[in-house]
Amino acid sequence: MKCNMGKVDRIIRIVIGILLIAGLFFVSGTLLKAILGIIGLVMILTAATGFCPLYVPFGISTCKTEK
Repeated sequence: MKCNMGKVDRIIRIVIGILLIAGLFFVSGTLLKAILGIIGLVMILTAATGFCPLYVPFGISTCKTEK
C-alpha cells in the first residue's frame, strides 16, 4: 500500500472521524449509531494508515511528490 493521502487530508479525516464518533452520544436509533460508528472508524483508520482505497481506482493522491 503506497501512501496516497497528504497531511491536510489526514487531519481533516481525523477531525471528521472524531466528530462522527462523538455524534453517537447525540443520536437515537441503533442503525444510525452503527452507521456513524463505522464511518467514523473508517475515517480514522484511513488517516492513520495514510492510504485510502477509494482513491486508487480514480488515481487520486493528495501526497506531495518528492523531487
